[in-house]
Amino acid sequence: MTQSNSSGAETAANGASLFTLPEPLVFRSGAELAGVQLAYETFGTLASDKSNAVLICHALTGDSHVAASTRDGQEKPGWWDEYVGPGKPVDTNRFFVICSNILGSCYGSTGPASLNPATGEPYGLDFPVVTITDMVRAQRELVRHFGITRLCAVLGGSLGGMQVLEWAARYPEMVAAAVPIATTTRHSAQAIAFNEVARQSVISDPNWKQGGYYGGPAPDLGLAVARMIGHITYLSDESMHVKFGRNLQNREHLSFNFETDFQVESYLHHQGRKFVQRFDANSFLYVTKAADYFDLELEKPESYAAQAFAASDTRFLVISFTSDWLYPSYQSKGLVAHLQRTGRDVSFCDITEKWGHDAFLLPNNHFADILGGFFRHVR
Repeated sequence: MTQSNSSGAETAANGASLFTLPEPLVFRSGAELAGVQLAYETFGTLASDKSNAVLICHALTGDSHVAASTRDGQEKPGWWDEYVGPGKPVDTNRFFVICSNILGSCYGSTGPASLNPATGEPYGLDFPVVTITDMVRAQRELVRHFGITRLCAVLGGSLGGMQVLEWAARYPEMVAAAVPIATTTRHSAQAIAFNEVARQSVISDPNWKQGGYYGGPAPDLGLAVARMIGHITYLSDESMHVKFGRNLQNREHLSFNFETDFQVESYLHHQGRKFVQRFDANSFLYVTKAADYFDLELEKPESYAAQAFAASDTRFLVISFTSDWLYPSYQSKGLVAHLQRTGRDVSFCDITEKWGHDAFLLPNNHFADILGGFFRHVR
């Protein structure tokens, strides 16, 4: 459901505006798709000379609502309210912030759950396989739609950090500063393995039906288990010990059967149930595959990324977290070492924190100070 707004754009039911790419999108695979839409939200005011724009890229299953806004008289919180807003590290009194839902997702942007105009039915597996390159190409068209030729900064964490690196490598002339957070330049075998087990959980659900479940029962059980698998990788051993330990859930003694005994079991079940209510199973397959395909190949001097980083004037702030075992700190340190060898202006902080990969989404004064200090010098 969409409606027109005063700018002539369309507004999705969730409040995000819709931008339709002016030309067919050519995917990295060679596939082409016309009528591609991105759902996006903006915060702050674009300067008359369009010089104050910041692009924020969301993580795997995120959306465009990065910061709080008022809709229908009610304040709706954003997923990064701690860091984006008036007077916050990414200060919307100074910057015009853009955040779009990624291509292939299910929060307003075109993806496998979108209607295929050729059939009138959801694309399902007829949707082209998406890569980080494709996501960023689409975002670039959105940025150009605003008449913006250079972004003050591009920042994001996890899959969002991959998009940041792709932006800096693919379109360095458009990126003054890049802030990749809790991310990697390429997925490790372990990260690919976790994603594949999660995907197989979805695919093995009898309701998946080769991606053709729309209009009938969805593969909720498979998707819930997939989320449980993923959520374990977002935490850390210490954070799970602090949160749950071996505490029992609503009981004083072990059940000695296969009921939910432990709080951590209950927590994972809860996360799985919540996820199936908000995310499309096919989109999950697509976005996890995009993460697995990402590889900047920095060890190859002839790669597009290595050459771009060597020639660009983009400033970098790279941030990792010591307890992140999905994208361990050594991966960020490898990126920093490469950027230093190419003579780039790069700052690096490995934040000591116990909450694992998801630490970049949680309140953290040290993280806020680092971001705020960097953005005070972003122009």
